[in-house]
Amino acid sequence: MFLEQIEGRTIIRENFNDKGVLLNKQLFEAGKITKKKDYYEIIVTTTLFDVNKIVKEKYITTYKCEPEKFSIVLFVFPFANPKSKETEISSKSINFKELYNIEKLENVDLEISFDSGLLNFFGSKSKIKIYNRKKEINNTSWSITSKISIKAYAFGIKVKQLNYYLTEKLDTNGLLTYQKFIENDGSYFTMEYK
Repeated sequence: MFLEQIEGRTIIRENFNDKGVLLNKQLFEAGKITKKKDYYEIIVTTTLFDVNKIVKEKYITTYKCEPEKFSIVLFVFPFANPKSKETEISSKSINFKELYNIEKLENVDLEISFDSGLLNFFGSKSKIKIYNRKKEINNTSWSITSKISIKAYAFGIKVKQLNYYLTEKLDTNGLLTYQKFIENDGSYFTMEYK
């Protein structure tokens, strides 16, 4: 996800089971991108709701991106404890910067390593492949369908694999308006961008 895709926007994520029953909801409110010395930063407020839409938790995350290193650093500031927890997420990618280039949709391979404390000790990383990408263009929006394979590793051993069928909708400026991730078992989650 590019910082520019979320800047100043509200994102609603809803999780559903395979019968379409709402399981929970998350609300992300993103601030403006701030340019620092050699990185960019954005603050996102996250609110978690249960199945009855009752607030269960709320916290703030600061995302820091160093474009030269193609890395992201997460600083988590829970309201109850303002001391920061820091996790650096390093990534290597083929074609990630072209993810939403509607003129040239290509497969995207991304490897993410979690470089902090115990996660780093366990050699935690994920490999993400976005493939079989197809587009549909009309006068008011663009639609992209893809398949996604996510493989999570610890100690160099694959511990989990997720596969999704993804539908994304973008406006004619290239900004996301909607995403739907469907798992093989029929459960899914949606992301609505406002």
